[in-house]
Amino acid sequence: MVLVSALLALIIGYFAFTSTTKFTSKSTTFIIDNINKQQISNLLVEKNIISNKTVFLWIGNAVGIWEKIKPGKYEVKKGESIIGIIKMLKNGRLAESKLVINKLRVKEDFAKLVSKNFSTDSVTVMQFLTSTDSLKMYAVDTNTVFTLFIPDTYAFYWNTPLRKIMNKLNEAKNNFWNNNNRLEKSKAIGLSPENIYILASIVEEETNYKEDRAKIASVYINRLHKNMPLQACPTIKYAMKDFALTRIYEKYLVNPSPYNTYRVKGLPPGPICTPSPKCIDLVLNAPQTDYLFFVANANFDGYHHFSTNYAEHNKYAIEYQKALDLYTAKKKEKNSK
Repeated sequence: MVLVSALLALIIGYFAFTSTTKFTSKSTTFIIDNINKQQISNLLVEKNIISNKTVFLWIGNAVGIWEKIKPGKYEVKKGESIIGIIKMLKNGRLAESKLVINKLRVKEDFAKLVSKNFSTDSVTVMQFLTSTDSLKMYAVDTNTVFTLFIPDTYAFYWNTPLRKIMNKLNEAKNNFWNNNNRLEKSKAIGLSPENIYILASIVEEETNYKEDRAKIASVYINRLHKNMPLQACPTIKYAMKDFALTRIYEKYLVNPSPYNTYRVKGLPPGPICTPSPKCIDLVLNAPQTDYLFFVANANFDGYHHFSTNYAEHNKYAIEYQKALDLYTAKKKEKNSK
């Protein structure tokens, strides 16, 4: 009997302290949202995290983990033992979930991002983003809510409530504006931080070239100061919710949306994307110029020609339109063959 017990202890010890994982990646994650020992053990077997369910349950019962497990997301590294996994569960060592904010254009983008990485579903996120009452504490409305989002990587737990996620994003936004004299620079331009953010969102969508972004920012700042319409093509794409448009035709310019900066003077009511911190800083540090117009170069090199008067601008605009018409015709002919 003693020999049998010793042999049994040896077998259990072997399965308990040696590698139990069978997945091939460096690590894997699993989510516990219901504290049920059978469901948890079945989940771990299905995800190739444990290879011996019986040993896992026996040790789990022996150390009493079931009353101590916290709902949430956990991460297991390749080669972990059953004992290691049980300690992790007993101590409630939750894994962090990353919220990586890059360029977002519409609220649905953020809702999908949150629901993909956290326990909050996209419907709940949309309800929050479209509720004036929910947003009131952040001094934003349903149009300006994106000004809370400074693109970066943020770490939370999987089951972090949406309100806490928003609180952290708001804190990060405040820290961003309170650093590097950004508030002072914004005041010198004559725009609020929210309006700088909105302007940066337009500049972000105009071009990827740093040199041109700075000049484009100066054009729009000059236009705002002269009470001229911005006439920014990216705002037309946003107004139409068609971000694949490659050419803005005259018929698009009659869109009644408040985001149509051809019809409505001043900045649109909210950002048209989440601009990068670098682009925001480019706007804050935009050079002082007399430029009032710009148009893409006719050689399609991605850069723009900047002008101080409409006559010069119109000359280059006509050149660009001719080049674009020729390019479009050649492409159409090629596709028809």
